[in-house]
Amino acid sequence: MTPYSDPSRPSGADVAALTDTPDEALRRSLGVGRRRFLSTCTAVAAGAVAAPVFGAGPALAHGRDHGHDHGHDHGRGQVLVPPHKRGIILYTVRDATARDPLASDLPSGFREVFKQLARHGYRQVEFAGYRQHANAPGGDNLETVEGARLLRRWLDDYGLRAQGNHGFIPSSWPLTAADKDTFKKHLEIANILGMDHMGTGGDPTGSSYQADWDVAADKWNALGEIARREGIKLYTHNHDSAYGFLLDRGPLDDQGRPTRSSGIRKLEYFLKVTDPKLVWLEMDIFWAHVAQYKFHTYTAPDGSTRENVFDPAALVTRYNKRYPLFHAKDGVVDTANGMGWDMVPFGTGDIDYTTFFSRVGLSNYRNPMVEDDNSPSATDPAQSLREAKISYDNMAALRRRRR
Repeated sequence: MTPYSDPSRPSGADVAALTDTPDEALRRSLGVGRRRFLSTCTAVAAGAVAAPVFGAGPALAHGRDHGHDHGHDHGRGQVLVPPHKRGIILYTVRDATARDPLASDLPSGFREVFKQLARHGYRQVEFAGYRQHANAPGGDNLETVEGARLLRRWLDDYGLRAQGNHGFIPSSWPLTAADKDTFKKHLEIANILGMDHMGTGGDPTGSSYQADWDVAADKWNALGEIARREGIKLYTHNHDSAYGFLLDRGPLDDQGRPTRSSGIRKLEYFLKVTDPKLVWLEMDIFWAHVAQYKFHTYTAPDGSTRENVFDPAALVTRYNKRYPLFHAKDGVVDTANGMGWDMVPFGTGDIDYTTFFSRVGLSNYRNPMVEDDNSPSATDPAQSLREAKISYDNMAALRRRRR
């Protein structure tokens, strides 16, 4: 099967920008949780004459974009990804954050990488953990409250905003006391960094069976409630297998498990059985297209083979604001590798991002993070940051097609 591309059906104009209230903007600049912020405001309103100072406000965005965007660009058409929403997951440049600054003149460690990404034009980052080279400022492990404060200061210095992290999600269920404490520590770090979202790079479960997805939903609803109380949206990032078909019908195997499908995809089922106020998603658009190529038929309860081609943009629009984050990863068609696509830097492949972003809309709500697993190179140490610039420029160039 040739990889299916989204039909060219641009949506209407995006909804109005979803801007923060002044109080919410102040909370994020302080790097504190909503509950703590509200309690502080209450104390001030009751007559407190002093309040703790948690750090300087974020530096102003700089460079040619300078923060103001109204969705158009001097007659060239509507911008599909506004400047303040152009981000990158740091996994793409993991070799640079892990590089020894004493052994290279290239940007090394979080601080210098932030500086370089800001020069490229990025305004958002997503973390993939908090480790860097031991010789970089702050040391190797910044997965602490003190480390988060240091990271936040550097983010503010370069006009960057942290938007998420692929971090700790407990594997145990029910939760152990230790796992719950660790999870809460990561929420505290997320609040210090000013994140609205915290998540994981893995699927809720690797199973194909409904019973296991029910257990996963119970776990994520519980974790999502803990995160909600700290003002954080908990999200799961998914690869192709999560879009395969759920085994929930038909004859049972020798372990009593169903062998056929009703035609619902695993992640669609997860969306149905989780609370939309507690559980959010980050679509990796590349892996969604791989799923489109791989999972286009299923065995129905009566044993017949039925076709159901996956439409990534339709899933996003159906569940709308449950998708605040994307991984913007590009690919070129390759029907010989079993996946249908090979990864390439954003904007250099065959995935129709103009149509995708036009269809899903809400450009001032969604946060697309550039990702390329293959950017780090063993023979070209400058490659990942160079390709990050290529990807930024291609994202910035996206415009809605004129009718």
